[in-house]
This record gives sequence, structure tokens and C-alpha cells, in this order.
Amino acid sequence: MENTNLQFKTNYAVSSKIEPFYKGGKVQISKDEKYIFCTCETRVNVLEISTGKIVQSVEHDDQEDITSFALSCDDELLVTASRALLLKQWEWRQAQCTRSWKAIHTVPVASMTFDSTSTLLATGGCDGTIKIWDVVKQYCTHNLKGSSGVVHLVEFHPDISRLQLFSSSLDCGIRLWDLRSSQCMCVLQSHYSAVTSLSFSTDGGTMVSSGRDKICTVWDLKTRKAKRTVPIYEAVEGVVLLPENEDFSKIGVKSKDLHFITAGSKGVLRVWDASTACCIYTQTLPSTLNPVSEDEEERDDDPCSIMHLLHLPSSSRLATVTAEHNILLYQLPELTTQQQFVGYNDEVLDVKFLGKNDSHIVVATNSCQLKVFELLTNSCQILYGHTDTVLSLDVFKKGSLFASCAKDRSVRVWHMDCDSGQVRCVAQGFSHANAVGSITCSRMKASFIVSGSQDCTVKVWDLPADLYTTERDVHQLTARATEKAHDKDVNSVAVSPNDKLLASGSQDRTAKLWSVVGEGNLGLLGVFRGHRRGVWAVCFSPVDQVLATSSADGTTKLWSLQDFSCLKTFEGHDASVLKVIFASRGTQLLTSGSDGLVKLWTIKTNECVKTLDAHQDKVWGLHASRKDDKMVTGSADSNITVWVDVTEVELAEEQAKQEDQILKHQELSNLLHEKKYLKALGLAISLDQPHTVLTVIKAIRRGEDRLELLEKTVLKLRQDQKESLLRYCVVWNTNARNCLDAQAVLQVLLTHLPPEELLQYQGARTHLEGLIPFTERHMQRIGRLLQASMFLNYMWQKMRVAGAPSSMSQDEEMDTTPLAKTQSFFVIDKGSGEEKGDEEHDSDGGQDDPNCSSEEEDNEVSIVNKASTNRENKTNGHHHSESEESSEEEDMEDEKNEIMTVKCPVSSTPLCQTLAS
Repeated sequence: MENTNLQFKTNYAVSSKIEPFYKGGKVQISKDEKYIFCTCETRVNVLEISTGKIVQSVEHDDQEDITSFALSCDDELLVTASRALLLKQWEWRQAQCTRSWKAIHTVPVASMTFDSTSTLLATGGCDGTIKIWDVVKQYCTHNLKGSSGVVHLVEFHPDISRLQLFSSSLDCGIRLWDLRSSQCMCVLQSHYSAVTSLSFSTDGGTMVSSGRDKICTVWDLKTRKAKRTVPIYEAVEGVVLLPENEDFSKIGVKSKDLHFITAGSKGVLRVWDASTACCIYTQTLPSTLNPVSEDEEERDDDPCSIMHLLHLPSSSRLATVTAEHNILLYQLPELTTQQQFVGYNDEVLDVKFLGKNDSHIVVATNSCQLKVFELLTNSCQILYGHTDTVLSLDVFKKGSLFASCAKDRSVRVWHMDCDSGQVRCVAQGFSHANAVGSITCSRMKASFIVSGSQDCTVKVWDLPADLYTTERDVHQLTARATEKAHDKDVNSVAVSPNDKLLASGSQDRTAKLWSVVGEGNLGLLGVFRGHRRGVWAVCFSPVDQVLATSSADGTTKLWSLQDFSCLKTFEGHDASVLKVIFASRGTQLLTSGSDGLVKLWTIKTNECVKTLDAHQDKVWGLHASRKDDKMVTGSADSNITVWVDVTEVELAEEQAKQEDQILKHQELSNLLHEKKYLKALGLAISLDQPHTVLTVIKAIRRGEDRLELLEKTVLKLRQDQKESLLRYCVVWNTNARNCLDAQAVLQVLLTHLPPEELLQYQGARTHLEGLIPFTERHMQRIGRLLQASMFLNYMWQKMRVAGAPSSMSQDEEMDTTPLAKTQSFFVIDKGSGEEKGDEEHDSDGGQDDPNCSSEEEDNEVSIVNKASTNRENKTNGHHHSESEESSEEEDMEDEKNEIMTVKCPVSSTPLCQTLAS
């Protein structure tokens, strides 16, 4: 009885998305420090720092990748360069391109920068040349040649009065250009590898350069000599000079000497004293809690390595961009993490709701780092702990604890503080012999976790009672039970709602049911066989003794836990079904597949209720919220989508729409009854129902003075209503029953509206072209009908003549008045034309048509008279003898002397010719 009032879900709508916004390349922060500009293939995205939202996106029309960009120092102009060798100038707040010009470079532009006045733009090309552009007067001012190879770095001297430009290319030298003479003043030689960044002192007399040769050089720009070379012992990607008049004692700055911060391959920020060439402070990261060897710490290809370092002087912050496309903001002087943005998630392998009221999601990507997003602001925490790709996640019932497993053969348990939202690792376990591909948590309370590995084993890990009460202690977990569960990789494990059963799914095409009660090994209860390929996911029903499995064979199956038989099979995905979960209290299923689709199934009917298409690649992650009103999906296309159940909303909208329709139809009936045709017609058009509008038009045409009333009503409509009316006329005109109404409306429109106005209507030409063929067809049909009616009238008149009483004298004039009309449609000439019909036809009705011979007319009249006589004879029931028939033939011979000519009032063609044709 619990499910009798249950509302089945029918649809989900996208509530929010976490999409890639930075995939490598240049990053720049606006002067007001509100926005981060970064490249993402063909776009430059503008990220608002306070909200973490993409507020604007600039993209070239040619869909070419953007190779470089520069934002002016006044934050007004954005210039982008694409592989198509075009430079575009943008009003970036409106994403409007204001100017486009050729870059003159023969190959793409590699670097760009504005001077401090936002007037001059320098572009360094892959062809070894540097161009200077005046963006105000819109012309190229300088063409600087002499660099060897790609010019990957250009910087104006901060003092624009010096008119100096610094550049670096593949020869590892720093060239100083005098823009007055367009000459290279000198080449600063110190580095033996690519120069990555330049930083200037406030007075402009000192410059620090960094390089991938693991050194930084301090330059005196007055003498143009190197004052000191500082060994950094890592490839340096960014350097920032610390301001002189601020207190940085918290990071080891004790004197007024020159100090700078470096960022590079080790992924940490370090503070250096230029005078002593010593490192006086090294930033501490959470990853230092991990047992990492010295060799691993010194790797240059560390995914945590920093690629860019930017200074935000107004707010005294630093921004770093990591190799994993994460943008992190640190507050000076403590160098504490303030904000984190994930630019690119790569392949999303798993995603789960987390926190109180499912306010967060935790995401496992193709990385050793876990990401926890706050759904409201998209702010992110990056969790360090695993040393290889995290493969699977699961969350405990309360939502503040979750577990993860990775290729590093370890499992970890994490706790999120409900107040601060900070997440820390509270337990870890190492004993698997291969990558751990799946993990699940106990359902009733946080007592154990179960992991399944590529070493074909399943392990049960007990959790201590004081798991997260002790501060900063990472508990070491030991496996309570280990079982070789399958012959191939274990892809999925799940715990039953009462914590007594465990299900495992494997690449060996089977799923198995285990008992987890007791201290010993797992007890095998049964095997589910039936899938033709590997089983990707298993899930227990929250209410029934049923297990759901999904497989690479494209099917999802429901199994009985009592006899291990297959109860139902759901087929609909075109590829592997990677995840399956229950919804609507166990009455529906949600599945996700390699085809990028998410499907909603109703178990009772085996029906796929809805197919959700928002991903372009495999959907590895699928999870429903605890209230069952939302779900989240994560895909290999790097997108994370949060869906909200809109079943009730759509139902309410549909009911409201139906009620509104009923009210409008009632109002329409009232208006027609009150003969308020203008309001009725406007209301019918607003309903966008051609049949209802036709009903109103018919009602108007039924009244008195219908033509005048129709004109008065139609001409008072608004232009958009007339457009709709013209569109409806095209529909009506296709049906013979409604063509007269359509033609009546068309007559009003064509008569009273000038052609210029009609042609301005949307789709007017198409509508008029559609009217022509049907109108011609209706005209032909009516013409044929009119001709047929003329012939019928003629036949009726001749039948009256043939059936006249014998007492009538031949000289007596017969009644030739048509029955339906007062106007005569034909004329009968007797004898030689002494007697005529209507006076109306005196001028031409008695003339013989030269196209029709008298012989043909006689034959035609004779046939008609015979038919009439025979019909009378049959009616009276008389049988005539041969003599009687011969006398009747003589009488008919006398009547044959009457020459008859019939003409159609529509055309001058005689009826005989019409019949012959």
C-alpha cells in the first residue's frame, strides 16, 4: 500500500552544468581583479572570480583555435589571434567584434601584450617577427625582425616613456627593442633554456627573468647586466617580485632587500631572497601528508606543477595555473588557499552527491586528485591523497563521509565538516594487489566499506568508531575479509539496505550474491548468469528483494534474490550500460550508457519513459539525491550535469494550460454569442488554433451584411494577427469545405491592403505561392459543377416538355422558367424561330451556333424525347402494340422539327460541344 499514491517520474531537466572553460594556454586577470580571461580551444572565456561563473565567451566566426589574446590595461579592449591569421578586437562585455584585420604574420601569433596606456599592442609570431599595432589609429607602427624561431614572450617596459619592448624566442636570449629607432638595443644572455616570464620592480630599474633551466636572473636595466643568478632547482614557469613596502614577515621576509616568488614543476610557491640567493619560505600543500618518495617529489612532469603565476596587487593575492588546468588563488602574505577553479575535468569517472541536503558533489576524474564542488557557487576543493587515477566513489547514508578507491591500490575514507565544508582524509587502506576499480559503503551506519579490485578479489574493511573525532589522524585500515570473488576484474560492488548482503559484478559476465554477516570470509549465496558480456554495475532495490545489473551487452536485468532467476530485461541502449540505480522508491530505474544517454524506465511496464541526451561520450557517473528529486551525471566528455525532477512541474503546467484553454474557449463562446466578433477573432488567433479561428469566420459570414462585417472585423486586427490569419487561410484553402471562407478573408486582405504591406508579412511569399494551385483547382471544380448544373436544368426542362398533356396545342407556349432561378438559362426555338424564350436573350439566344449542326441537335433532342416517353410508359404500366408504337414515332417525327440551341451562361460554348468534349 505504500506505493499506491506514488507519482512516477516522467522527465528530468538540466538544473546546472560544470563544463570545461580552460584547456591550456594563456591566462590573464583584469586590472580590476574581478575577471579571469582564459582560452578554451576556439573561445576566450571570461570567469567571474566572485561567483565562479562564466559571464561571457568570445569566439571567432571561423571556428579556428585562438592561439593568443591580450586584454588592455584599462580592461576595455580584448584582442584575439586565431590560426586563420586574423586579429579581432572585441567589446568583450557584449561579445561584439568591433574590428578585424590581418595579422601580417605568415604563421600564427604566439604571444601578445598591451602597453600601460592601452594604445600599443605587440604581437610575437611563430615566424620570428614582432609587430607593433596602434589600436587607436588602427595601423602597424613597427615590424621588428631578428628573433630566431617562435617569439613566445613579449613585454613592454612598465614605464611607457622609455618606449622599450622585451622579447624572448628559441635562442633563450632576452631582446631589448628601442621603439623609437626600431632597433634591438641588446640581447640579455643568461638562460640556457626557454625564458618563461619577466617581472619588473616598481621603479622600473630591476627585472627578474625565469626559465626552464631552473634558474632566475636579476637584471639591472640601467647597465643591462645580470646582477645575480639564483638557482631554483626546478623548472620555473612564473616569477613575481614582492612589493617593497609591505610586511611579508609571515613568509620569511626579514629585510628590505629584493625578494621574489617562484612557481614551477614542483607545484609549490617558494620565496627567495635575491641578495643571498636563498629560499626563505616554501609553501606547504596537503599532499605532503602522503608518503611520497624523494624521487617522486622531484619529478618535472608532476600533474600539480604550476604553469603560470600571476600577481593581483590590489587585493594582494597570487593566482597559479596548474598543469591539470586548475586555477588557484592564494592570499598574501600567508599564501593560504582562497579560491580554486577547475578549468578542465578531463574524463569524469564517477560523481556522487555529498553534504547536508546534497549541497556538494564529489567528482573522480582522470586524475589522482578528487574535486568537491559546491553546487551553489561552483567553488571547488581539490583533495590530495591518492597517487594515481581515482576510479570509484561512494557516499555513506548521512552524506558527510565518503570513500574512494584508485589505481594506486588503495582505498580512502574522507570526512566533510558540515559547518566549514572542508574535507580531509580520515582513513586509508593498502592491501590490494592491483588497481581498485569499485567501492561501496555500508547502508545503515558507517561501520564498513567493501572494495572490488582488478586482482579479482573483494575485501571488507571495518571502520573504527572514532573515525573522524580525532584531529588530523589518518587511520590505517585492515581488511576483515578477503575473497577471490570472480575470474576476471570486479567492476562493481553493492551492499544491501540491511547491510547483510553484498553483490558483485565482474567482467566474467556474472554477478554474485554474498553474505557479509560474521567475522570470517564472505559466504557465496548464489550466482546470477544471463548477461552475454561483462557486468558493469550492480544495485540493490531499496524496497524489494531484487538486484539490478547492467552489462556491456546493452541490457539491464532484474534478478530475484530468492531463486536467482531473471525477472525482467530492459533493452534500449545502443552500447554498454555503465550504471544503474533505482528511483521512485524502487519502482523505476535510471541507467546510463556508453552512447551518452541516460534513460528512465518504469519497472512494471518495462517501458522507457524518457531518454535524456546531454552528453557526447560515455556516462560513467550516475547518482540520485537522498530526496530522490535530483540526479547528477558525469561523462567522459568532461561535463558534469545536475538534473532536477520536473514531473510535478510539468504536470502542473499542463493542468494550468488545459484550464486556461477551457476558460478561453468559454470566453470565445460568450463573445460569439454576444456577437463581439473582433474580440472573438483576436482571442481565437491568440490560441493559435486555425480551426477555432475558422469557426469565428464562419460565424461572422452567417450574419447579415456578412461581407461588410467581415471587412470591418479583419481590418481592425493588428498586423501580427493579420499575418496569422493569412497563414491560416493557406491551411483552410486546401479543403474544399473551407475554401469559400479562406477566399472571403483573402478578398478582404488583397482588396484593402497594399501589396507592399502584404509582402512585409513573415512568410508572405510562401503563403501566396501555396494559395495559387489550390485556388486554381477550386475554380476548375466550381466551373465543372456549374456546367453540370446547367445540363441538369436543361434535362429537367426537356422532361417537362416531353411529359406535357396531349390536349396542349403545339402553338401554346410552354413554361421554360427554371425552377431554381428566375433567370432563364436556355432558349427553345420552335420551327423556324417564330417564338422565342426570355426577352433577355433576344439579341443572341435565337442565333444558330455555327459550330453545332442542326442534325446533331435533332439527334440529341430525339434521344431526350425518347427517354422521356419511355419513362412515362413504364410509369403508367401500359404495353403498346407495334401499331401504337409506330403512331408515337410519327408524333416524335413532328417534334423533331423543333430546332433547339442551348448556351452556357459562363462561356459561349454550346452545350453540345461541351458534352462532346
